[in-house]
Amino acid sequence: MYRIGDLQDKRILVTGASSGIGAALAEAFALQGARVALHGHRHAAAMAAAVQRIQDAGGRAVALVADLGEAGAGRRVVDAAARGLDGLDVLINSAGSIVAREPIVDADDALLDRVFDLNARAVLATCQAAVPHMVARGGGAIINVGSIAALDGGGRGAGLYASAKAFVHALTRHLARDLAASNIRVNAVAPGAIDTPFHVSTPPERMQAMKSAIPMGRIGVPADCIGAFLFLASAELSGYITGQIIHVNGGQAMP
Repeated sequence: MYRIGDLQDKRILVTGASSGIGAALAEAFALQGARVALHGHRHAAAMAAAVQRIQDAGGRAVALVADLGEAGAGRRVVDAAARGLDGLDVLINSAGSIVAREPIVDADDALLDRVFDLNARAVLATCQAAVPHMVARGGGAIINVGSIAALDGGGRGAGLYASAKAFVHALTRHLARDLAASNIRVNAVAPGAIDTPFHVSTPPERMQAMKSAIPMGRIGVPADCIGAFLFLASAELSGYITGQIIHVNGGQAMP
């Protein structure tokens, strides 16, 4: 893997790092020599195994378990990561879930709260909590995980999730303006169809339809997303980039 010099010894928190894109990112940053805090919730054993692999390879990693959908959890996770890593330079908000596929006309307040608590409110909370830690270190980078669903409204039963991701895209741009003076860059990566546990509930016909709509002719894998995050985390490579949404979708959408 190409070595990016300014990622060495950076303090990086990856939420949702127990599986899928988040897990791939945590190990990729560790290979760059970064100190990594991995957050997870439902797959704590897999996350602990990833931490062990990083440590066995000579890296520094800590595991944090919390349900980010709970009030106050975002701040607790960020503060714990900063303590465990001796500071915080980069926040990657990868945690998220469709929660349940439900026609939006049938979605009730309880489902709305569950989807937005995890996919929207938690992102805002972790960003808010990260700012003072980054300011203390002279700046930093926030990378939110958006979605192609924020562009096209989402597939059947994913309207609330798509709406929450649209919030993330707008929040990213707003924070980029607000935090630029503090030397904190804020960007997002918007994956398309990526083969992760996220799609365990996606109907096979929907997966096939998405594949057919991708010019590159395949569903993505987590490794396809790594380069965009490494790029955005590195001031050496992207120091004049903020407020941007990088789409990783094989050409399925070209905004």
